[in-house]
Amino acid sequence: MHALRNFYASVLLNAGESIRAVSQNLGHSDPGFTLRVYTHLMPSSEGGTLKAVDNAFRSV
Repeated sequence: MHALRNFYASVLLNAGESIRAVSQNLGHSDPGFTLRVYTHLMPSSEGGTLKAVDNAFRSV
């Protein structure tokens, strides 16, 4: 059962769902708990962050 929940969470996170949405879908009452448990499954946001900053400066 744990492996299935882990898979489900990873699919949602890879699809870009928020921690809050994943938390609700898993039945957790605290999104912070979900973040602590499943943070290793989250795609790296570093590339997205850099792109966002680059795009902001390009439009100026």
